[in-house]
Amino acid sequence: MKLLVVLSRVPYPLEKGDKLRAYNQIKELSKKNEIVLFAINDGTLHKDALGELNKYCSKVKIISLSKFQIFKNLIRGLFSKLPFQVAYFYFKKAQNEIDKIIQEENPNHIYCQLIRTSEYVRKHKEIPKTLDYMDVFSKGMERRKDKANAFLKPLFEMEHQRLLRYEATIFDAFDSKIIISQQDKNFIPHPRKAEIQVVPNGVDTDFFKASEKEKKYDLLFNGNMNYPPNVESVIYLVNKILPLVRQKFPQIRLLISGASPSQKVLALQSSHVFVSGWVNDIRTNFYQSKILVAPMQISIGLQNKLLEAMAMKIPCVTSTLANNALGAENGKEILVADEPEIYAKHILFLLENPEKAKAIAQNGFQFVVKNYTWENSVNKLQGIFESVKK
Repeated sequence: MKLLVVLSRVPYPLEKGDKLRAYNQIKELSKKNEIVLFAINDGTLHKDALGELNKYCSKVKIISLSKFQIFKNLIRGLFSKLPFQVAYFYFKKAQNEIDKIIQEENPNHIYCQLIRTSEYVRKHKEIPKTLDYMDVFSKGMERRKDKANAFLKPLFEMEHQRLLRYEATIFDAFDSKIIISQQDKNFIPHPRKAEIQVVPNGVDTDFFKASEKEKKYDLLFNGNMNYPPNVESVIYLVNKILPLVRQKFPQIRLLISGASPSQKVLALQSSHVFVSGWVNDIRTNFYQSKILVAPMQISIGLQNKLLEAMAMKIPCVTSTLANNALGAENGKEILVADEPEIYAKHILFLLENPEKAKAIAQNGFQFVVKNYTWENSVNKLQGIFESVKK
């Protein structure tokens, strides 16, 4: 099968969740299919990106989105009904290129990641199409709206309403739909949302392996550190949870790990809070840490940080919201909290009971091995592609 994969970002390097999902899906899909990749690039293209993607794709077309074009797109978005999440990435040059690729390559199936890319292919009704909603943007925007200041709240409310309409409208333009978790599926605003199939992420357990290296840090938070849900969560961790832990464990050391730390994140640095920024091998920071803490407040989707830590036999503490998507057993495979006092209690329990922490880590490892492999995930996706006929 010849697949046209349409992405809103170049899926390399793997510092963001959508890139990680797209890259691993392309890698697995390439074993049975010819992959034609079309991607929008709104930043600096990594020097190794094309070489890495050409390993799995017969053709890679990347269209750059300039700052001036982004400005035009957002201004145009103000006066359209498109959500800014869609308007930001849509422009005529890219549409012409996709139309040309479809005409020249004649793909058997089109696969779009995120509603950001859906405008580009909705008119091509002659070809079977699958949309990966991945995350429910409308729910994420609703949660951000509720926490926004008075100045930004009307803008977030407008975007929330646009996303609700668009997520429902675009549903019928695709033959099949997938999403990352059952929790997110339940949030899709469409009466036939039961048709959406859950295709979770996986984790490469050959790459993310446990290590006996010395632990320099007690706690780890990992992720794209310019992404608002991560920024908010780590601020909550430092300002609300850590002070409670330090009452009993004043020497506690937290590592904040991940690409592009914002000024708000950098401002959290202190004698016991360290910000690493981008590292070439993220496993380095996992190796050095005893516990992963992910107190996600406005989480949508599935937290890869949890999958990776569990694969490396690191015990995890997270929110109910994040674990609803993951589905691990609280108290056995993971520890769950929603209040600072409970987070602190769990963290101290793990630090003071290394054997019990090790048991939870081992159970968490078995859980991800059983439930979250890229091979199983993409086999399900392959079956969905093959089941759709025009």
